[in-house]
Amino acid sequence: MTTLPADSHVHSEFSWDTGGPDSPARGTMEATCARAVRIGLPALFFTEHLDLEDAWFTDPADFADHERHLLDAEGRVAVPRFDADGYFESIERCRAAFPQLRIGTGLEFGQPHLRAEAARQQLDLDRFDRIIGSLHTLPVGERRHEPDTLFRRMPAEEVIRRYLAEVPALVAGDEPFEIVTHLDYALRYWPEEQEGPVDPRRFEEEFRTALRAVAESGRALEMNTRRLWPWMPQWWSEEGGCAISFGSDAHTAAALAHGFPEAMAMVEAFGFRPGPDPRDLWRR
Repeated sequence: MTTLPADSHVHSEFSWDTGGPDSPARGTMEATCARAVRIGLPALFFTEHLDLEDAWFTDPADFADHERHLLDAEGRVAVPRFDADGYFESIERCRAAFPQLRIGTGLEFGQPHLRAEAARQQLDLDRFDRIIGSLHTLPVGERRHEPDTLFRRMPAEEVIRRYLAEVPALVAGDEPFEIVTHLDYALRYWPEEQEGPVDPRRFEEEFRTALRAVAESGRALEMNTRRLWPWMPQWWSEEGGCAISFGSDAHTAAALAHGFPEAMAMVEAFGFRPGPDPRDLWRR
């Protein structure tokens, strides 16, 4: 039986968008670890959200019920401070309770190219085993918005192109993240009812430019299994990408390692192979 790779993108009650310990939307660290053992997942990284934007605005309709208390009257998002001490205490409890599971620490650092200094002022980033970098927001004037909000305010194609155009800036510096996560993030919110199904080939040049920038930075690319795109590992390998991780982006225990067998088969077709440890990046 083929060993599953580590799920390198997992959230628990310590991520602000799961709603905390009393929210029905939460995915608790303990429940997620228990599920990992049940499904035979050998390792995972709890990569909790670290979002430090001070000018991030959203439409209330784009936040779930358990998140809307974070918005002020203007739609500014006020993310609570990450509880690092509580997080590491919970990690140690779970390591003791599930000794057969390799539990890594981590962060999903939003817009690290803009917020690295703010992050260092709050946290000792060296304490974390794996930091993944994400691009969640785009600038419009003095404010930043997520793609789902922007799709209401500008042509859909422009949102995708703006998103991909910022990726080279995301990876241009030496900010402390080793993996770029969900490069298809803007595609998640494509307004299919108005625009019809999205054809990523319309944006192939822009995707390839973004992928090339990630590869040249020496970072790995995440195969985010919320949606599997066979062109992603193909274009990644053709643009010089040498390493990948697998991430479910799970916010509940049930979503852990979703689609991993299919994703493994897909990337193997483009020459990526596992290392000896399930926590290793796959390389070609």
